[in-house]
Amino acid sequence: MDFLTQTLSGFTAMSHWEYIAVGLSMAYLLLAIKESLWCWPAAFFSTLIYTIMYWNGALLMESLLHFYYMYMAVFGWLVWRKGKTNNDSLSITSWSMNRHIILIIVTSIVALAIGYFMKNYTHADFAYLDSFTTCFAVVTTYLVAKKVLENWLYWIVIDAASMYLYYEKGYYPTLALFIFYTIVAAWGFKTWYEEYEQKQAKPVAQL
Repeated sequence: MDFLTQTLSGFTAMSHWEYIAVGLSMAYLLLAIKESLWCWPAAFFSTLIYTIMYWNGALLMESLLHFYYMYMAVFGWLVWRKGKTNNDSLSITSWSMNRHIILIIVTSIVALAIGYFMKNYTHADFAYLDSFTTCFAVVTTYLVAKKVLENWLYWIVIDAASMYLYYEKGYYPTLALFIFYTIVAAWGFKTWYEEYEQKQAKPVAQL
C-alpha cells in the first residue's frame, strides 16, 4: 500500500509537460513495435522535453543522454524513411551471437571505466549500475534505428535493471512506468520475432 500511495502521489505531482513526455514515450514504443515511421517524431519530442527538464533540474548527464536520444530520433527517421522512399523498407535483421558478445564486452568495458570514474570522483549513487544502464541504452537505441531484432532483449534487461535502481531511489512513478516499458519490450520482441521468421523463413540467428 505504501508503494501504491507514493506512486499515485508521484504521478499527481508531475507537471503537464512530464505527462506529455510520458505519453509520447509510450507512443514511441507502441509505434516502434508496429514499425511505424512516426515513432521517431514521438521519440524526438518526448526526449526534447526530458532534455530541457533534466537540464533545468541540474541533472546534466541525464540531459546529455536525452540529447543523444534526440539525435538518434532524427537518425532513425532518416534511416527508416530512406527505405520507404526507395520502396524497399528496412527489414528486421538478427545479429549473430558472436557479434552480440563483442558488443556486450566492448560496452561493458566502457561502462566499467565510466562507473569507476563516477564512483571515485563524483557523488553518484549506484555508479556502476547507472553507467551500465546508460551505456547499453546508448548502444541499444542504435540497434532500434537499424531494426536489429535483439534490441528488445537488451531493453528488457536495461529496463529491469533500471527498475531496481528507481526502486532503491524511491522514484516510484518512474518505476511503474518502467514496469510498463519492460512488458511492452517483451511484446515488441515477440512481434518482431514473428515478422522476422515470416519474412526470412528461417530461425533467429543463434538465439
